[in-house]
Amino acid sequence: MVYKIRVILDAKEDVFRDIEIKGKQTLWNLHLGIKAAFNLQGEELSAFNLLENDGTVVKSVPLEDMSDDGDGEIMSDVYIDEAFAEIGDKTQFQYGLLDLWEFFCELVEINEETKGVNYPLTAYRFGNAPLKAPVRSAASAKKKAAKPIMDDDFAFDDDFGTTGSFEDEDDDAFDDDEDDDYNDDVFDEDDQDDER
Repeated sequence: MVYKIRVILDAKEDVFRDIEIKGKQTLWNLHLGIKAAFNLQGEELSAFNLLENDGTVVKSVPLEDMSDDGDGEIMSDVYIDEAFAEIGDKTQFQYGLLDLWEFFCELVEINEETKGVNYPLTAYRFGNAPLKAPVRSAASAKKKAAKPIMDDDFAFDDDFGTTGSFEDEDDDAFDDDEDDDYNDDVFDEDDQDDER
């Protein structure tokens, strides 16, 4: 059987691709199909998040195993007919680390396989994919942007004044005489022992 999966780019404009893939191919094959359909460059880290109907993540399936024991499930372990058991099943696909591309994938049709066709293939294209990963929103972009730290942020001048001098300090508050009750006798005895 061939699964038609609608892959929607999370962007302001409507951009999606319909990708046809065999049920016995894996999420790794779908990963390659999405990369080809949206012209994604490089070999970035990626993951599929399998979703419930309400959008809750059931499990995450990465491209490569990042677990400590090395026995984690990866894309090449999960078949398409397992990830998309029935029409309407959804996943989220994330590609990249610093420049994060996010896609929502939904199974829209299950059809008979056409002989001689090399799957996965892009069956339908809508909209132009941007050259760079889209920014989710202006508000989130401002939150993520680095903000320089200014002296005004710390109210340094409020606590210490703006004059930069110590003219108003009370010099009489400091006693220049040394107190003799510091119990320095112990150290003096040790010094005398060393001289012997």
